[in-house]
Parts: sequence; C-alpha cells; structure tokens
Amino acid sequence: MTSLRLRRTGDTARMTPLLRLLILTQLAFNIGFYAVVPFLSEHLGQAIGMAGWLVGFVLGLRTFSQQGLFVVGGALADRYGIRPVVLAGCVLRIAGFGWLGYAEDTGAVIGAVLLIGFAAALFSPAVESEVARQAVALEENGGGSRTRVLALFTVAGQAGAFVGPLLGGLLLAVDFRAVCLAGAGIFVLVLAGHAWMLPQHIPGRERTPAKGGLGLLIRNRRFLALCCAYGAYLLAYNQLYLALPAEVERATGSQAPLAFLFAVSSLLVVTAQLPVTRWAGLRLTPRRSMATGLLLISTGFAVVAAARPAQLTGVMGLLPGAGFVVLLTVGQMLIAPVARAWVPDLAEQGRLGLYTGALSSVSGLIVLVGSAATGTLLDAGLPAAVPWLALAAIPAVAVCALPRRDGR
Repeated sequence: MTSLRLRRTGDTARMTPLLRLLILTQLAFNIGFYAVVPFLSEHLGQAIGMAGWLVGFVLGLRTFSQQGLFVVGGALADRYGIRPVVLAGCVLRIAGFGWLGYAEDTGAVIGAVLLIGFAAALFSPAVESEVARQAVALEENGGGSRTRVLALFTVAGQAGAFVGPLLGGLLLAVDFRAVCLAGAGIFVLVLAGHAWMLPQHIPGRERTPAKGGLGLLIRNRRFLALCCAYGAYLLAYNQLYLALPAEVERATGSQAPLAFLFAVSSLLVVTAQLPVTRWAGLRLTPRRSMATGLLLISTGFAVVAAARPAQLTGVMGLLPGAGFVVLLTVGQMLIAPVARAWVPDLAEQGRLGLYTGALSSVSGLIVLVGSAATGTLLDAGLPAAVPWLALAAIPAVAVCALPRRDGR
C-alpha cells in the first residue's frame, strides 16, 4: 500500500460519485439517528415510567446490538456486497424507529431498540469498509490521501450528530412519536436513494466466503494491537458521558453546561478536522498521529486531575472540564481517520468489511469492560485527583500497543 501521508491535492474534486454518495450517507445516517436517540432516556423514564436501572439496561442493549455485532455486518458485506446489507439495515432502522414511536411497554421497547441497534450493525460497517476501500483505490491512482477522505467521512458524521439533536428537539415539542417518525422518514429517503443509486456490483469488490476469516483475524496481532489502542481512545471518549457529567455537576451544580461542551466538541470536528488531518498527514506517520492523539487525550485527563484538589467552582471550575473536551476532541481528530485508514493495510484480502466491523466490536468490548471499571473507580471514594490520573494513564499506556508500520 502507498504511504498514508497526505498529498496536496483536490481530494474532494477527484472523489468518485460512489464515494460522495457514501459520505453523504454517513451524514444522513447520523441526522436520523441523533434526532431520536439523545431523547430516548428521558422518554423511557418519564413517559413510559421505567426504573433507572431498566433504562440503563435498555440503552446498553442498544449499544450491544450495534457495536457488538458490527463484525457480523462487516462479514455479511464481504460475503454479499454492500448493497443488500445497506438496504436491509435501512429497512430494519425504519421498522425500529416506527415501532419505538408506538411502543408503550418494556417488551416492545426492547424489541424496537434491538432492531435499531442491529440495523446499524448491518449498514455502518458496510459503508465504512467501502469508503476505506474506495479511499485506498483513490490514493493508489494518485487521487489524494485516503486519510483525508476518511476525515471527510468523520466530518459528515459529526455534522449529522450536530444537526440531528436540533431537529429532534424541535419535533419533541409535538411528542416523542413525531421524533421517531421523522427519524424513520429520513431512513425512508436514504433507502429510496440507495435502492436507486447503489450499484448492484462495485468493480474491484469481490465477494468472499465467510469461512476462515475469523481465525485469520484472531491471529493478526498487528490488527488486534490497533483494536486495543483504538479501544483505549473510545474508552476515553466515553468519559464525556460518564466522568465529565459528574465533574460539571460538581463545578456548577448543574449538568446544563454539558450541552455547550458537546456543541463545542462537534463544531471543532466540523470546522477543524480537515486542517488537522492536512497538518498531520504532512508531518506525522500514522503511528505518530495516533500516538500524539492519545497523549493529548491523556493530557486532558491530567488537566482535570491537576485542578481537582483546588475544588474550583463556577466558571473557573468549568474551565478544566472544557480543556479536557478540547484536548479530547483534537486527539479524536488525530486518531479516528488514521485508524480507519490503517485497517486496509492490516486486513486480509477480500475481508475489509470483517476487519472494519471487528475494529468497532473489539474496541466496543474494551469500552464495555472499561466503563464498568471506570464507574467503580469514580464511586470508590478515592482522593479527587486519583480517578482522573488513572484515566490519564490509559491512553498514555495505549501508545505502547500501537502496531509498527513494517511487517504483519
């Protein structure tokens, strides 16, 4: 494979129509998803009256049925091509959102969220793997850096994550059912567009038998090392929803500032991802880019740890948390596109979908186990700085897990 370093070329102008379609697909997927899911917890607790532990269980089921089964969706994309897998995923997502809008008991809610999660386990790895494959082909034909293409993919997803909640918030003034039906409507449009525009056969993508692929993956030490490093990043990113809310509540007496911090993170990615990718591509190897990102994230945790003994409150107390969000987001911009661009170099021939899905599934398992440990750590009554220092150590240690470029 050619170097991942970024060239000064007009990547967007040289992208194929299929690549543009897939990047816009990510935007549409996230608008539809984030129009609904951010409001699910309150709906389950307030409108349906579920206990807190049951709400957590339902949300965990959705995550498991999505992240945990990415490897299945990726393998199916390798075996049958992306068109049937993406279309099936869209149908399931439409059914899931429609069902959720009318669900009024626990069984119906669980069924709906499982459909919603499994839908993403089908279409997301299929789309991501084809974007990566197309990006590699573009790079090898002199069309520009694969990392920049995957950065555009990240920007599209983050833009959808920013717009989706705004749309959902407006529709919530009607009711939650209207939010769900709007989300389903977006996926109806995606389904129709892809049924029309996705080719039956994509040149260069051969269908691969499912047998034997998992064994080769398990023995691929360099890929598993990448999964571990990427999992450490995702575990750190998950602290936006676990450690940060507790810190914001302590500093301000409310979690209201979280919305502002999340908006800052999203806008940073949308506005700065491409410049950051361009800078890193000219100056850093993939390994150094990911290592720099992990160390920035570690520094973000350390900033909060250093400030905690002072027990600052109000605006001053919020500043360390804001610094953590900024450093985490910049680290994310250095890590996420590069990790996706690295997978094609580590994947077996014809199994890019399997490896793309496995990256999410393996790292998702790391997050699941690590989040339970993190929750215990935060509730253990330790000195204020200790949990944040422990969290700072995770991405720092993960730098050592990063694979080398040469050899498999």
